[in-house]
Amino acid sequence: MPKRVLQGVVVSDACDKTVIVRVERRVMHPVYKKFITRSKKYAAHDEENRFKAGETVRIEESRPISKRKRWIVLTEGAEAGAAAQG
Repeated sequence: MPKRVLQGVVVSDACDKTVIVRVERRVMHPVYKKFITRSKKYAAHDEENRFKAGETVRIEESRPISKRKRWIVLTEGAEAGAAAQG
């Protein structure tokens, strides 16, 4: 089974080798039929402490690294988008 890859924004880089990434998704409201934004925060492993708050990154599912960390930061979001297109 392929690993899930999500894209989000780093909201915190205070911890060592860890960043907190907010991933947003749009869902339709069941009654009003309007799209609303839902977000969830994931703790992701950042081995070299490269990523800072405000950067867009891609994270990938992985084995459990600690109690809360089950994701690894792949690359910066803009870099990954450019690599996929060209």
